Amino acid sequence: MALRFAYNTNGAANHRLADAIALIAEAGYDGIALTLDFQHLDPLEEGWVARTEALARELRTRRLGCVIETGARFLLDPRHKHEPTLLTPNAEGRARRVAFLQRAIDIGNILEAEAVSFWAGVPRPGVDRGEAGEWLLEGLAQVTDYATRHGVTAALEPEPGMLVETLDDWARLQPHLPGLTLALDLGHCLVTQEREPADAVREFAVEIGTVAIEDMRRGDHTHLPFGEGDMDIPGCLDALEAIGFARLVCVELSRESHRADRMIPQSLDWLRQCREGDTR
Repeated sequence: MALRFAYNTNGAANHRLADAIALIAEAGYDGIALTLDFQHLDPLEEGWVARTEALARELRTRRLGCVIETGARFLLDPRHKHEPTLLTPNAEGRARRVAFLQRAIDIGNILEAEAVSFWAGVPRPGVDRGEAGEWLLEGLAQVTDYATRHGVTAALEPEPGMLVETLDDWARLQPHLPGLTLALDLGHCLVTQEREPADAVREFAVEIGTVAIEDMRRGDHTHLPFGEGDMDIPGCLDALEAIGFARLVCVELSRESHRADRMIPQSLDWLRQCREGDTR
């Protein structure tokens, strides 16, 4: 089975969404990973339904699949990065994050997205981790229930530095949330150094809802272009093929927007050369 690749729009933040989609399609990708944010598709702005429906028509015309990503930095709070989260001490703040994720699921439903990816958040200083874990379970239950009722795959991403940081953290949560799948960012395995990325693919094969890929150095959470880090990309692709992974594999280069015109085609060319055994 041939792998299917997407490019995340958070790596094309300086382009209009229509232009980013055109670049991604013309390069030969099979889909987009859409980061909901103010400059592309703002889920909080009036008229979001009509804009989402128009986007759905465009994606169908271009025969592009879609994954929804929800890691916008300042969409909910212009003064505090990523806040509020599912761990914010204020109940109203947590409710705002849940409502945002439910809106993302609504958008995913309209776009027939393969998954909606999200993360737990970082506990604020002084917050008891046990209490934060209870807030997290409460919020995740609301999100996964909403996703199940709307026929959308909800995928939680272990993120370095957050309460759910490792695959083991995810695995401890999952029995309490049967509707929850894994958003596996392969580079994060190198950051936390918990597992080799290809081993993670094989171990969690049946739980994976979506996959992100990039290069990464061990212990350093910097998304790098392919060939600039320590990732065994061919080994990761072999593992994904071996488990028959049919969903989009999403290239995530959020620091490369200033040269997206080059990185979008170059990344796919690199991945294709990987499959042909030549990445010189």
